[in-house]
Amino acid sequence: MSQTLFQYQISTYEKQSFTELDPYLEDALMKSGVKDGLMVVYCPHTTAAITINENADPDVKRDLSVGLNQTFPNKREYVHMEGNSDGHMKSSVIGANETLIISDGKLILGTWQSVYFCEFDGPRRRTVYVKVLEG
Repeated sequence: MSQTLFQYQISTYEKQSFTELDPYLEDALMKSGVKDGLMVVYCPHTTAAITINENADPDVKRDLSVGLNQTFPNKREYVHMEGNSDGHMKSSVIGANETLIISDGKLILGTWQSVYFCEFDGPRRRTVYVKVLEG
């Protein structure tokens, strides 16, 4: 079983944002040479996440942002001294990784789907790991 690990740096420019990762994933897939297997996309940050969602309408990202902020507002009652408890909650709910299927040298995603890096405590420079597994 072939395994290849890739590391990418992502710069975010807002407190909360969604950055499409598809170009990075295509790069990792091409460099790996894997035709059939799995790809794991992982974020090692406690105020960021990885998700799969719609890529056709930019309003979806806006609505996700609004919904997350309404669901997890940053309240004065929180005692975490860095003041980013809302980011930790959003990250925990969305999750740190996604697993994708590779078939015939292509990622299997739905017609309107993309993979996104979710920033909840920006702006920052972040790391994303991509592990490609053959098999």
